[in-house]
Amino acid sequence: MEFETIAVTVEDPLALVRLNRPDKLNALNGTVRRELMETFAGLADHDAVKVVILHGAGDKAFAAGADVSEFAARTPAEQRAVYQRRRIYETVADFPKPVIAAVHGFCIGGGSELALACDLRVADTTARFGQFEIRLGLIPGGGGTQRLTRLVGPGHALRISLCGDLVDATEAHRIGLVEFLTEEGAHLEKAREVAGRMARWSPLALRLGKQAVRAALETPLAAGLDLEKELFLAAFASDDGREGVTAFVEKRDPEWIGS
Repeated sequence: MEFETIAVTVEDPLALVRLNRPDKLNALNGTVRRELMETFAGLADHDAVKVVILHGAGDKAFAAGADVSEFAARTPAEQRAVYQRRRIYETVADFPKPVIAAVHGFCIGGGSELALACDLRVADTTARFGQFEIRLGLIPGGGGTQRLTRLVGPGHALRISLCGDLVDATEAHRIGLVEFLTEEGAHLEKAREVAGRMARWSPLALRLGKQAVRAALETPLAAGLDLEKELFLAAFASDDGREGVTAFVEKRDPEWIGS
């Protein structure tokens, strides 16, 4: 896949998706959003890809938010129409395979919300997170109140969203915004390592596991436990489930087929 603002590299069983506007700090304009959605649609059907790593080009930013100049002239009705269409945040969050954000430098506004939509976040010590919408008289609109609250709790989410301050990588790791913290420049290597640890397992089990955990954020406990049970039974009845159990009993490596 070749795009104007996105670069995709497939390294079976991983895919690296790079936001490729370093001169604009990888700001999320309409072209970036459209090409990201096309990229993820293609990777969903790419059987060899088990895990996706999302990162930013250049040495300054993962993504420095939305391109403000693009929406500054919109009317409220036009902005509402934009928000009624499917957005990149939902596309990444609903992607059936695990997605890891590898963050270096600024990760602000819509860029932070894009990282929040991923399943895991790896950051190096240069990473800086923030929801700067409050500086424009706005609030986050791509998950920066909802997904952030579920990760770090309401107190930290309010502090980040209402103060408009930057949160450094060490603080982000401490409060649970980031799962893995690395030395400067090692974020992509660490993301590859984590992705590799996932990719050795059944792609079906990876998909079902992600679905179950995501559901825990949106359903009551009883409903979530019922869903977990059904997903476990689906895995148990699958070819990969039977192969995994048989391989364990026979003391050999399993051969996954993804069904």
